[in-house]
Amino acid sequence: MEEVTEGVNNLAITEPHKKNRIQVSNTKKPLFFYVNLAKRYMQQHEEVELSALGMAIATVVTVAEILKNNGLAVEKKIMTSTVDVKDDTRARPIQKAKIEIVLGKTDKFDELMAAADAEREAAEAEEQS
Repeated sequence: MEEVTEGVNNLAITEPHKKNRIQVSNTKKPLFFYVNLAKRYMQQHEEVELSALGMAIATVVTVAEILKNNGLAVEKKIMTSTVDVKDDTRARPIQKAKIEIVLGKTDKFDELMAAADAEREAAEAEEQS
């Protein structure tokens, strides 16, 4: 038990959890869940950081491209690296590709979001009548 306590005390957190980071998985949620989540994060924080490992990298790139092509976001930074991931079935860690894309709001972001909200409300009102 002392070894565990010592290990926890010596644990250095290299990167604190960021409130504007979305860690994307390609298995858990549909693509537009991440697109809509990124929009909400940008409304709150001015920018959003999309992060993924391995096969989920394609999902992150697609989310970023959708936001850029719709005029909602601009690329601020793209970082790529490899990380060691422990695999229980293997003795040694395996390396996985990692990508982090930082997107910022465009000048038209708030205007485009307000227009989309108004359009959605009009469609809902039409459905109810």
